[in-house]
Amino acid sequence: MRNRILKIVAVVGLIASYGCSEPRLEKKGFQVSEITEDQNGKKIVGLPKDSLNIETRPRNVLETKSLNHRITPIYKVNYHPKTGKAFTGSNSFHSTWYRDKREGYNWNQNFMPGFSAIYGYNFLNVSVYNSETQNQTQFFKRPVLINTLYYPANSNDTVNFLPINRDFFIVSVYTDDSNNDGFINRTDLRRLVLFGQEGENKGNLVPNNYSVMSSEYDEQKDLMYVFARLDQNKNGQMDEKEPIHIFWVDLKNPSHTGFQYK
Repeated sequence: MRNRILKIVAVVGLIASYGCSEPRLEKKGFQVSEITEDQNGKKIVGLPKDSLNIETRPRNVLETKSLNHRITPIYKVNYHPKTGKAFTGSNSFHSTWYRDKREGYNWNQNFMPGFSAIYGYNFLNVSVYNSETQNQTQFFKRPVLINTLYYPANSNDTVNFLPINRDFFIVSVYTDDSNNDGFINRTDLRRLVLFGQEGENKGNLVPNNYSVMSSEYDEQKDLMYVFARLDQNKNGQMDEKEPIHIFWVDLKNPSHTGFQYK
């Protein structure tokens, strides 16, 4: 119900702002290289832009499990092509309910126990603030396209009566123009990146020659299973005939990973 309500609110907001006859939102992503055309109209991707001058805005402040740590999602500012009116995306939450029906299992409708998970239109970065040290850190040094942010949920989640707490972040994200088409968008390879509680980058959880597709949770072992497609032909994008492998991530020690299926 929570996801359904959020989606309805988002749709109503867009209709109210732009009207039913207006064009749909552009696909997620942004340009990172100069693009020209030859005399035959063929696209030519040139040098990377010297500066990604992308206008962004903070959306809101979200609580985490830690009393001292708060995060702020950062979104791209978009402009309506006809009216010129500025708008940004907003947070939507991944949720689940069915595990909460058993005694001792309470995920508080989170996607995985201990983690809230958000996504949004042209979600470009995350800022974490430590109120004790008054330090602010942005996860990425330049704009990226975030698919999903998993962050420590401010709820008392349990699995088989045991409390589940997280002190790290996981980001499913498009970080590079891997297919060299001049854009960072959803046709590129999707990474899975681990961040510490202070926003420090601790590396990728899935190798760079894979593109993350989806995930599942194993409550008996507290593992995250990650389905990813191997970029076998090295063209920087997912192709239907390329193999799918499954990785596991130990959520008690997320630097500990391996293959479940290969």
